[in-house]
Amino acid sequence: MDRSLALLGMAKKAGRLAVGSQAVALAARRGEAKLIITATDASDASVRRAKANAESNEVGYTAVPYTMFELGRSAGRGSPGTIAFLDKGLADGFLIRLAEKWPDKPKERQSDEPTVNRRMNRQQTADRTVSNHMKNLRPVKTKESDA
Repeated sequence: MDRSLALLGMAKKAGRLAVGSQAVALAARRGEAKLIITATDASDASVRRAKANAESNEVGYTAVPYTMFELGRSAGRGSPGTIAFLDKGLADGFLIRLAEKWPDKPKERQSDEPTVNRRMNRQQTADRTVSNHMKNLRPVKTKESDA
């Protein structure tokens, strides 16, 4: 199991995950959701609802490269197309691990690069991918920042 799916399981055990479109919509309306994700094989209607919930409630949204089965196995419930993290730290950790697992491919990589440079390139690519995911997120208003 990869690290991002393991983090999804930990969030479920901690009670900081909303699983399923109704639970996600409720968490978004209450202001508890920090990041909404959808599976690759989620229905178009589920994706539209997830995006609408994210936009109207100022919550981050991203599609993930996992199937509903993989998300359900990690979250411990059926085959959900939509899941929401209820904790900002867990959501950020998920995005970072997702970027490590699915980095953008570098445009040109020389095969004779030293190993250290390859590691640096992977880390820089992961950082770029996280930054691209973070661009899609909207800032979340909290009670402290509103005051």
